[in-house]
Amino acid sequence: MINPLNIPTRWAYALGALACGGLLGYAYVLQYFQGQDPCPLCLVQRVFYALFALAFLAGAIHAPRRRWNFLYGGLGLVFALAGGATAARQVWLQHLPPDQVPQCGPDLQFMIEHFPISRTLTFLVRGSGQCAEVHWRFLGLSIAEWSLLWFAGLALYAAWLALRALARRGAAAR
Repeated sequence: MINPLNIPTRWAYALGALACGGLLGYAYVLQYFQGQDPCPLCLVQRVFYALFALAFLAGAIHAPRRRWNFLYGGLGLVFALAGGATAARQVWLQHLPPDQVPQCGPDLQFMIEHFPISRTLTFLVRGSGQCAEVHWRFLGLSIAEWSLLWFAGLALYAAWLALRALARRGAAAR
């Protein structure tokens, strides 16, 4: 019988990368086939999913031992926590009373063409009224709420991989 806690390192990282790839793929299905245009905070979350996937893909290719294992797991944890903070901000915006929701701003293409990069990044991270709109729900949760749950799960998974690397390192030293 296979012990899921003893999954090989390469497969553990590949699983995390595949999960993010699937989430990004579904985001593009929602965008291009169901007309759900991403808001600024959605775009930032996509970046963090991609960074998590890249860190875990590197871990899957490298199949590290000990110290590198901690590095890949730690990078994944940082990206998942940053993405979770972004998703939490969007969830907060979605639950604001209508009179407190910020105004919608220009789209990303306009900002890139006309604003300095620092102002564009600030706007992306802060979000806009578009980020407070909810046009899709599954099991009563919005896309942002699902994203927050996924980032929480990915953060726990990355932390588990990093701590597992430390535990194995300690066991190997004995």
